[in-house]
Amino acid sequence: MSRPPVTKLVPPAGLAAEAGAEECRAEVDGIGIRYLRAGTGPPLLLIHGLLGYSFSWRKNMAALGRVATVYAPDLPGTGYSDRTTVDCSFAGIARVMLRFMDVVGIEHATVVGNSHGGAVVMTMADLDRERRRIDRLVLVSPVNPYAPAAQKRVAFFASPLVSSLVGLAAPVMRHTHGYFFARMYGDPRRISPGTVERYGAPLGIPGTVPHIVSILKCWSNDVRTLEQALPRISDIPALLIWGSRDTAVLPSSAEPLRRNFPNSRLVVIDSAGHLPYEELPEEFNRIMLEFLATSA
Repeated sequence: MSRPPVTKLVPPAGLAAEAGAEECRAEVDGIGIRYLRAGTGPPLLLIHGLLGYSFSWRKNMAALGRVATVYAPDLPGTGYSDRTTVDCSFAGIARVMLRFMDVVGIEHATVVGNSHGGAVVMTMADLDRERRRIDRLVLVSPVNPYAPAAQKRVAFFASPLVSSLVGLAAPVMRHTHGYFFARMYGDPRRISPGTVERYGAPLGIPGTVPHIVSILKCWSNDVRTLEQALPRISDIPALLIWGSRDTAVLPSSAEPLRRNFPNSRLVVIDSAGHLPYEELPEEFNRIMLEFLATSA
């Protein structure tokens, strides 16, 4: 059976420059993956959350690029990567990102993941156990099995009735995104001008919202599978970063998750919400640079 046609996208001018990065594109098993690259040094792979894309890391890439070659892809079906049929489970997206590493020549890397992206990078580590290309994990407010309130919210949006309504609301979703985005910050007054609009633009691209709904439908089973995987990746050094005001994935789940990684450290950034890397980037970058230096 032939692959369904894809929608190839061109990002607006200036997004890469805003991050101090160069605009790149890779073909990964027929899927065009748009990514940003900056800096020199050991590879550092940044995986964004559910409604994000490489824009999420615009305040971090230049700083981290002083000590690493930083890669920030738009996950398939999001940002300005191709809209196409893909396995939307944690494992399906993790496999695409492992193949992305092959295609762009990343032999080993420290891998950072936020929220949904955190679950993806833990799954990447599990799927890559034989090759062991993931040297260290940085989990930023990651989806995890110890956050039942978050799982209940996802289950609500993934229910047949609600997911159908979300699909019907796709044309206006980019205009309502600002309300939900503000809830991701510990202090919404820290949202920079233009941020909500830049996040909302890719949501209006045909195929984006159905892709997100497909991810939500896999979510509950994926979290159970992730829980089973944690013992298999427990030997990987890990840094966990949380915002103290995170209402999406509660900080109370941080310590139970950390206990799965004997060689790990948990850092809570005071007053930050679910996106500490862009809400308080100076503090986040300081923590990251310290981790990359001491773990080298």
